[in-house]
Amino acid sequence: MAARAVRKKKAGRAGKKAARKKPVQGKVRKKKSARKRSASRKPARKKSASKKAAARVEHAGADEQARKQRDISISEFFAKNRHLLGFDNPSKALLTTVKEGVDNSLDACEEAGILPEIRVEIEQIDGSRYRIAIQDNGPGIVRAQVPKIFGRLLYGSKFHRLRQSRGQQGIGISAAGMYGLLTTGRPVRIRTRTGRRREAHQFQLVIDTQKNEPRVTVDKVVKWPVHHGTRVEIELEGNYRGGQHSVESYIRQISLANPHAKISFVGPEGTAKDVVEFPRVTKELPPHTAEIKPHPYGVELGVLMQMCRDSKARNVKTFLQGDFARVSARTAEEILKGAEVSPTRRPREIKRGEAERIHKSIQQTKIMNPSSDCIAPIGESLILRALKAEVKADFYAAVSRRPAVYRGNPFLVEVGLAYGGDMGLEQPITLYRYANRVPLQYQQGACAITRAAIQTDWRSYQLQQPRGALPVGPALVMVHIASVWVPFTSESKEAIAHYPEIIKELRLGLQECGRKVATHIRKGRREADELKKRAYIEKYIPQVAIGLEHILGLNEKQRNKVVKNLSDVLEKSRKL
Repeated sequence: MAARAVRKKKAGRAGKKAARKKPVQGKVRKKKSARKRSASRKPARKKSASKKAAARVEHAGADEQARKQRDISISEFFAKNRHLLGFDNPSKALLTTVKEGVDNSLDACEEAGILPEIRVEIEQIDGSRYRIAIQDNGPGIVRAQVPKIFGRLLYGSKFHRLRQSRGQQGIGISAAGMYGLLTTGRPVRIRTRTGRRREAHQFQLVIDTQKNEPRVTVDKVVKWPVHHGTRVEIELEGNYRGGQHSVESYIRQISLANPHAKISFVGPEGTAKDVVEFPRVTKELPPHTAEIKPHPYGVELGVLMQMCRDSKARNVKTFLQGDFARVSARTAEEILKGAEVSPTRRPREIKRGEAERIHKSIQQTKIMNPSSDCIAPIGESLILRALKAEVKADFYAAVSRRPAVYRGNPFLVEVGLAYGGDMGLEQPITLYRYANRVPLQYQQGACAITRAAIQTDWRSYQLQQPRGALPVGPALVMVHIASVWVPFTSESKEAIAHYPEIIKELRLGLQECGRKVATHIRKGRREADELKKRAYIEKYIPQVAIGLEHILGLNEKQRNKVVKNLSDVLEKSRKL
């Protein structure tokens, strides 16, 4: 029995081996299809391998990541993010270039005490390519400074001082040259002369965006009939158009805020036959502004600690007196007493805890507002003269507010208003926004000036106003804010930030102008009603005289005398 079982097992094993050696036809087909499937899967295996390799690259180690780190040049950053500077579309880029050039020219002329004469030329070269030239009669630029001013971003003289000026960051004109280089590959051309007896220099330069450094390609002496001044030419891709955001509209607005400047404009061929002149209204330059020191109320804790470390004062008391505005010896002692800090401590030895107590004590101490001689308002009389020269209206009003403070920086708000004339009755009012005498062209809805104008209840001043919108009526309103540091919402300087102190002053200025125009409108309505009543009375005076003639038996001479007497009574009552 055992031997039979062993034989059966051996036979079963042999049968299985034979079955393996001679497969069925269906199994052969299955193997072939399996091979095909495996062949089709091979590329997929390669793909998954590439994904794994990519994953290994993404998960690089610290050493590999450290090798990839490098400095980012400010020019390289703005070259990739030029929309932050106002070069996000061709038409806006063209206007921004003109704006930056005109602002620099006005600042240079005013600082040198020269009445500005500026010429703006726009030439269409081909299609969307334009050449913009801005020339002024300013003091010129020293030869060694020309490459840095026009070929390097964040280079200027206005950033570190608290004094009113149009430019602040040292970006504008160099960014315009960089945009021209990016879009056309053409260098910036500069011609400048600093005096009648000095040579005129001509430059051509480009910006090395990776190093934020100028690369001068041409530097030569040329003959130029101009005694002193600067001419800048930039070739760029742009789009010249008319309307509200046109170059001519911008120059018209800037002439309103700068009545001491004479500006000439030459548009592209086919858009303007002759030179458009914007003459000066006054020969008086704006008052010279003085540079001030920071006010204690506007200094943050970290800035205070840095100022302590950088100060050369012998003790904290003299540091507070010398490095801040409006801090007398008595005020400094009061601050240090509240902070429980010895007046003889050296500023460099001040620790963080002591600096924090000084900072809190400053906020609790009553300190005078900053001096206002660092800002130069336009003035009510010049605003009125500029509006009368620009707009034909029935009524004009202007208001200059007293200086106020935000974050320790002094600022002043001015409002001008023209009402009536040929302006549309059913259209929203025209709102011109200015900051340090520069028109703000874009982002009107994001600006504090627009918010203040919308929040003002114009219905109280006899103007219609839809909810949440500007008032409707035949009016032009210009609002100007002058400050040592205007809080713009972006580097392109197109809208003012919504500081509560600024919005409050803007509303008060608009309300004061609103009261004046409301008085004018009510007076006009009273006169219209009176004329209407007078017309009725004058119409029936002869009929009254005829009735008296029949009742009293008057002759023609007596009847005419009655008409004259009634007319005299009417005239006297009107004057009363």
